Amino acid sequence: MRFSARSLSPSPSRRRSLSYGLQSSSDSGSSSESDESQGSSSSSESDKSGSDDSGSSSLSASPARNRNRPTASASSRQQAANLSASGRVQVDDTVAAIRLRARHHDPYEEWAKRTRKDAFHTARRAVVAAQTERESMQAAARARVAERQAAALKREADDVAKRLAQITIRQAEDEKRLGHNWSEHQKTRRAHTEHIIRSEEEKVRARQAEERLAQLEAERLRKEAEAKAAAELQRKREEAAKAAKEAEEAKARADREEAARKEAEKVELAKAQALEAQSQERDALGMTTPDQDWREARLALKQLKSGPIARVKADRESKKMWNEIRRKITPRVGQLTSEPAVIANVSQQIVQTLRPQQALPPDVYLASLSSLAKAILLQAETEVTAEKRSAKPIAQLTLNSISALDGFSVVFWAKLCQRTGGWAVPVPMPSKDVDGTPFTPTAHRKASGLREEETSVDHTTRVAGIMRVYFSLLLLPPSRPLPREYHLSRFWTFVARLVGQPALLRSALATQLLSVALEVGGARARDVWGSQWIKLMALLYEGVTTDPPPLGGSGPEAHASRVRLQLEIERVMGK
Repeated sequence: MRFSARSLSPSPSRRRSLSYGLQSSSDSGSSSESDESQGSSSSSESDKSGSDDSGSSSLSASPARNRNRPTASASSRQQAANLSASGRVQVDDTVAAIRLRARHHDPYEEWAKRTRKDAFHTARRAVVAAQTERESMQAAARARVAERQAAALKREADDVAKRLAQITIRQAEDEKRLGHNWSEHQKTRRAHTEHIIRSEEEKVRARQAEERLAQLEAERLRKEAEAKAAAELQRKREEAAKAAKEAEEAKARADREEAARKEAEKVELAKAQALEAQSQERDALGMTTPDQDWREARLALKQLKSGPIARVKADRESKKMWNEIRRKITPRVGQLTSEPAVIANVSQQIVQTLRPQQALPPDVYLASLSSLAKAILLQAETEVTAEKRSAKPIAQLTLNSISALDGFSVVFWAKLCQRTGGWAVPVPMPSKDVDGTPFTPTAHRKASGLREEETSVDHTTRVAGIMRVYFSLLLLPPSRPLPREYHLSRFWTFVARLVGQPALLRSALATQLLSVALEVGGARARDVWGSQWIKLMALLYEGVTTDPPPLGGSGPEAHASRVRLQLEIERVMGK
């Protein structure tokens, strides 16, 4: 075996193998001591780093080397004596190299030892930190459990206290209720007892009063019998005198009645002759009476409903066509504004709807005219009530429709008289229809223009709105000749007829319509009829200022209408 003095290997096992090549006892002793020191050093370092296996191996190897040392020393001395000079030099070099290597400081081993120490300390710190964290988590968990237990106990205590309080309150309420019931029961018993006592006392007093009344009644009957006998005697005497006087008065009354009858016959004959002459004159001038105007309008309405409208409703195709026209008319009437272009456009659209290129069937056409008149009057009822200035556009649309649509003037006049109940004429509502059938209360109310559950104020406002449109229509210049119901002279006829109807003047609606008429056309009428209109205004002014006033009836509504009429008369006369 050859040894190299330049070997740099720090391996302990390699150093231990070199001990078997020792030739001298001194050198071997030195080597053995170095090995022992190195082994003990390694053993101590291994013990410090916590390696139990290396420590136990070193401890078990030392006694073996100590036992073998004498034998090795003797063999070495024998071999050293036999070596030559060159071999001794080589041995010396080897021993020197071994000694040098025994005292060598290895950085890797130092790093490994430090690494093991640091790993041990790191692992120990991690174990301590984990154990500390586990203990803190256990403590926090125990604290949370304790808090939950404390909160649960507190809630239980609060629930117990709340239930005890509720039981206490309920007990107090029960005691209060029972006490109140006991008090009421005592009051009831006391009141019942007192009522029985009072009833018995009242029975006694009533019995005593009945006895006194019976005595008084007997006395009264006796006196009445005496007075009756005396009165009967006196009556017979007076009847005899009265019979004689009545016979004389009957004879004188018969004479007077005979003379009055003859005089009345003369007056009736003269009146009939005058009426016949006036009727002939009215016929020649194209004038009519209020009753004639109402009958014509009523007859036209009945014929329209029982004829074209009834036939259209009975036929499905005609009814469908009529409904389509109605759905076109109603929104177009609602589009009216005060702009002349809008009025002309709406009028043209309505005329085109009712007079298309392919003419409508006659029944559908007349039914559509009725729908148009109804839409215009409904617009007057709603719009004019809210805004008076909207009456003129509606009147202009009505005039355009009358001028362009054949038969619309008759239909509109019939619908106007229907919805105003004769106030457009004006005429008192008769008790019989145009066919002679007496009106039932419901039919009479409907013919009078009254609606179900409509108050007098609502009826007055609605009729006044319609008539405002009619008065505005009378003042518009026509584009072609119109029927007499739409002439300007109808304005004078309306006021004159209403003033000549005492039965109508007692209604608050009459004064309201007169004030509306004067507001719309009072100044124009003054310019047209001059002094005659002034006389008529003077008569009306006297009627609203007289105390008690003969116009408008009584009540706050009548007073307000009279005040409005008085203001309108003063405004017209002031101009």
